[in-house]
Amino acid sequence: MDKDVIKPAIAALIARIDSTLVQDGEGFPHYADVDTGRWVRTPGGDWTGGFWVGMLWLAAWKTGDSKYREAATDWALRLGPRAASKSVFKGFLFWYGAGIGAELFSDPVAQALASAGAEGLRDMYNLKAGLIPLGADAEEAGEVGNDKANIDALPGTLALLMMKEGVSGAADIAHHHLQRHLGFCVRSDGSVCQSAVFNPDDGALLRRYTHKGVTHDSTWGRAQTWAMLGMAQAMARGDVSCREIAIKVADWWVGHLPADDVAYWDFDDPAIPVAPRDTSATAIGAASLLKLAELIPERSQVYRQVAMASAAELIGKYLIPTGAADRRQVGILTQGCFNQKLKFATANELIFGDYFLLESLLVLDQSLVATRI
Repeated sequence: MDKDVIKPAIAALIARIDSTLVQDGEGFPHYADVDTGRWVRTPGGDWTGGFWVGMLWLAAWKTGDSKYREAATDWALRLGPRAASKSVFKGFLFWYGAGIGAELFSDPVAQALASAGAEGLRDMYNLKAGLIPLGADAEEAGEVGNDKANIDALPGTLALLMMKEGVSGAADIAHHHLQRHLGFCVRSDGSVCQSAVFNPDDGALLRRYTHKGVTHDSTWGRAQTWAMLGMAQAMARGDVSCREIAIKVADWWVGHLPADDVAYWDFDDPAIPVAPRDTSATAIGAASLLKLAELIPERSQVYRQVAMASAAELIGKYLIPTGAADRRQVGILTQGCFNQKLKFATANELIFGDYFLLESLLVLDQSLVATRI
């Protein structure tokens, strides 16, 4: 992929960070109108706030500009109270909001927050069931509580629990958490079912379903990529027990992407080819494949080629570029589909889509080692 394409796209995404920093309004950017660029914000970060902080850490890493690191530290501190929340999705908040700062900069504030997040996750662990449940405070799940699980609970959570200077016993928890979720959610053909209900006394699977998909049996795009990302983060930190499943899940993604390498929101939507796309799922997929390309040598060329093709398509057709003829805000990634089932932010800019596109481009630019974060 030509660096003459990558560099302007990175510049556009950093310009979007700049415009977000000065935009009025309180709270963490959540999703935005692509025409006005106005962010809908969440006071405590919901499950997405860590991705905004993660973008600031990445901007600091790429540019060396202290203003981004200072902003990242400030925003990360605002996540602090969430460490005690009864939601497994705080793994997203504290890995992307703090763990990345600890990994890239050895930032002491980020290290302390990442440890607090990992401790909060450890405290939710159900030893009998062998996993961390969604929890009573889990955001945006169709059903919540201590007998529910969700494939979204792997990324970030595993990375936090497996940090080098981590919490005692957390790596073992991460391993069991990973294995239980793969057993719940990965189908025999490599496709991924989003959610499950289990017996909290022994971890036995009672029911699986896809609460954000077109049907309970469909393959929702982000479910597939969250599984890929979680396994890549685990493998990068030494747990290779999921290697064969990771290949099966990634190969399913590669084999089922549309010809233009941009995913539909759900692979089983009967409205395809006029169903909504999801650029956020596509960006997560690209970031995941770039990690797996480093970890699985025999699939490296295929995974990297597909990741580059997806990134190129996102840049060329969905990212508002620097010097765009229209008047929309530079750096907006359009056509993110937050929740098609509820008709919620179905063609918007999503903060996590922005984050994963920036991460992917920094890897392709050789500014960042994919498996480091």
